[in-house]
Amino acid sequence: QVQLVESGGGSVQAGGSLRLSCAASRSIYCMAWFRRAPGKEREGVASIRAGDGITSYTDSVKGRFTVSQDNSRNTLYLEMNSLKPEDTAMYYCAAKASAPCSLARGFDWSYTYWGQGTQVTVSS
Repeated sequence: QVQLVESGGGSVQAGGSLRLSCAASRSIYCMAWFRRAPGKEREGVASIRAGDGITSYTDSVKGRFTVSQDNSRNTLYLEMNSLKPEDTAMYYCAAKASAPCSLARGFDWSYTYWGQGTQVTVSS
């Protein structure tokens, strides 16, 4: 079992920044951030593989968001810059013990462990 606890959400104006954190109870192969906006499907945002640090991003956040991991603390981060109103969503930390470390639509089912979510609200 892996417990995931997110923190760092909040409300900001467009153009602002936030950093999300996700503390895991132990190291695991792949950790990722997903989000769900009202009325929309859950979407993969960013992922990172613990062993080699390979990252992946959905196109809409490339160049604005950075995912990282502190392996010594088993903590996942999501640095979000140049936030837009369309980034408003509940953000979830997720983890899985095996490949693929994918954000593709439909792969969210393959993540075994989920946090409780943290709300991010971006106002225009």
